[in-house]
Amino acid sequence: MPRKTDKRVRLIEAAKALIHKQGFNLTTLADIAQEADVPLGNVYYYFKTKEAIGIAVIEKRGQEWTERLASWSQHADPLMRIMALLQYSLDELDETARYGCPVGGLCQELGKQGGPLSDLAAKLLHDMLKWTEVQFEKLGFSEKASSHALDFISSIQGMFLLTHTFKDPKIAEKQAEHLHAWLEAITSRKAEAPVRVVEVREALEVVEDFEEEEAFA
Repeated sequence: MPRKTDKRVRLIEAAKALIHKQGFNLTTLADIAQEADVPLGNVYYYFKTKEAIGIAVIEKRGQEWTERLASWSQHADPLMRIMALLQYSLDELDETARYGCPVGGLCQELGKQGGPLSDLAAKLLHDMLKWTEVQFEKLGFSEKASSHALDFISSIQGMFLLTHTFKDPKIAEKQAEHLHAWLEAITSRKAEAPVRVVEVREALEVVEDFEEEEAFA
C-alpha cells in the first residue's frame, strides 16, 4: 500500500483483506500492521483492540455496500437492479473460490461466537436482504417480496459457499444462470397475471350468462 495513504485507512484496508483471506480469529494485529506497513506500536494509537478494528472493517464494508446499492437503485427498472446484484456476485469468482464471500464468510464466523461484533456483521446481510425485498415490492410482489428476496439472497450465499468449498467458480456461474432464469420466469408470470385474471373473469361471465339463459329456457 502507498505509504502516503493515511495510516488508519491503510490499517482498515489491510485488515479487510486479511480477514477475508484467513478469517477474523486467525488475523492478528501484528499481521495487520505488517500488511499495512505500519509499526505495530502505531496500531494501538488508532485501534485499542482487534475488536475495534473489526468494527471498522465491518463499517467500511457497510459503507461500500450502501454506495453499491445506491448506484444500482438508479436503474429505472427494479428487475435490472436485482440483476445488477446478481451480476456483481459473478465478479472475482477466482477469489471467491479461494476465500469465500467476504460478507457471508464473516457473518458465519462471527455468528458462532455471538456478541456485538456478530450483530454488526449480520446487519450487512440484513440490509442487502431488505434492499432486495424493496425491489421485489416495486415489481408488484407485495405478498411474496419477502420470500422472493430470501430465496434470492440465500441462493447467492449458497452458491458462494459451494464455490468456495469445491474451489470451482463454475458452480457460481451455473447457479447464476438458474437465478437469472428464475427471475425472468416469475416476473413474466407476474406481468401476465392481470391478463389471465381478466380472461377468467370474462369466462365466468359467459358461464353466468349461459346459466341464466338455461334458467329461462
